Amino acid sequence: MQPKDTTTNEGFKGFTNTSCPFLPCHQGVQREFNCLFCYCPLIAYECPGPYEVFTDANGLTRKDCSACTLPHDGYHQSWNFIQRWLEYPVVWSGKPRTDPPVRRPRPPGQEGGSED
Repeated sequence: MQPKDTTTNEGFKGFTNTSCPFLPCHQGVQREFNCLFCYCPLIAYECPGPYEVFTDANGLTRKDCSACTLPHDGYHQSWNFIQRWLEYPVVWSGKPRTDPPVRRPRPPGQEGGSED
């Protein structure tokens, strides 16, 4: 098996589970539906997605990401989006989404610059 950075096969970047009883679980997806991030790896991190905040039965603040299509909209696009945001993850503050949304984190010393 080749490492993912040397293979030309990009099948690991996504798939659509056409037999899932919940498909489509998110409305508004424009490209092929990517089920790879069924549970978004950014749930615990700051992200630009359109999430709501709620308090669960145990009093914990949680994200409701059911309106977000970012990790599902196209195999390549969603893969690249998740990879860029996990490059320098910042733990979610527990606060509601800001308007405009938070910018993608940068390595120390590179906080400025244009957004990807």
